[in-house]
Amino acid sequence: MEEPLKPDDETQRLRALQQMQLLDTPGDEKLDNITRVASRVFGVPIALVSLVDQDRQWFKSRQGLAANETPRNISFCGHAILQHEVFVVEDALSDPRFHDNPLVSENPHIRFYAGCPLKSKSGHRIGTLCIIDSKPRQFPGADREMLRDLALLAEQQLQSVELATTDELTRIQNRRGFHQIAKLSLATANRSGHSVVVLLFDLNGFKQINDELGHEAGDKALAVFARCLLLTCREADALGRTGGDEFCVLIHSANIEGARAFVARLVGQVAQAKREDAIARRLKFSVGMAISDPALNQNLDMLLASADAAMYRNKRRDGD
Repeated sequence: MEEPLKPDDETQRLRALQQMQLLDTPGDEKLDNITRVASRVFGVPIALVSLVDQDRQWFKSRQGLAANETPRNISFCGHAILQHEVFVVEDALSDPRFHDNPLVSENPHIRFYAGCPLKSKSGHRIGTLCIIDSKPRQFPGADREMLRDLALLAEQQLQSVELATTDELTRIQNRRGFHQIAKLSLATANRSGHSVVVLLFDLNGFKQINDELGHEAGDKALAVFARCLLLTCREADALGRTGGDEFCVLIHSANIEGARAFVARLVGQVAQAKREDAIARRLKFSVGMAISDPALNQNLDMLLASADAAMYRNKRRDGD
C-alpha cells in the first residue's frame, strides 16, 4: 500500500481547514443534496464530501457509508488532494498503490474511486467530493466534467459557511465562528477530563490610534495583532476577533504554565512586528485568562465572563 504524501502547502492547508470551522460539525442539507445527486447520477453506492485533516479524513456529508471518518494514511482522498484535476482509480485491486489497502480488502471493498479536490477561499485543497463503487468501472471525460461541476457546487457551499464565520478584516474567525469551535473544543475537553485555557485580549490605546492616525491605521493595527496571534497559536487552538479590538483564544489541553508560555510567545511576535512596522509600535494589550475545571462541566460563557473580569482588572492595573 502506498500512503499519500503531504502537499507542499500542508501547514497552510491545515490552517485554512481549521479556520473554516467545518470539522466535527453537524450535517449540511445542501451538501447532502449534492452527494445524493452524485450517487444517483453516477449509479454508485457511496458519495462523500471528505475533509482531509492532519491524521484523518472526516466526512461532512456521506451517502452509503456508516463511518464518519477514516485514517488519512489509508485514504484515497489523501491522494486526490495532491492533484488539481479529478483523481481516478478505475480498479483498485489492480493498482499497486491500493491493492492491499484495508479499504479495498475490507469494508467498504473499494474497487472504483473518483475524487475532485475542493478548495478553501484561499485556494488550498482541503478535501474532495468523491464517489466510490465496489465494482471496477471506467470514468470517461464526460463523467469527469460532471463530477467537477458537482464539486464546484460543494466547494461554493463550503466557502459560504466559511464566509459566515470569518472576520473580513483580519481573516480569522469572527465572534460566531470562534464560539462554534470553542464550544466544540470545550465539550471535547470536558468529556476527556482535560482543561482548556481561555485568553481574552484587548488592545490598549486603540482609540488613540484611530483618532491620531485614522481608521486605516487602526485597521492595520488590528490585522497586525491578529497575525501575531495566528503565528502564536497551534493548529488545535481556537482563535477569533470577538469585538472591535477584542480577541479571544482557547488553548486545548492547557494549564496556567501553558497559558503564560502562550502570552510570552505572543509578546515576542508583537516585538518582532514592532521592529518591522511603525503602526505596530503602537500596539499594547491587556489579557485575562480563565482555566476550566472538567469536574465542574463549565460552559463557554462562564469562562469568557471570568476571562473578561480578569482582563479588566489587568487593564485598570496597567492604567489603560
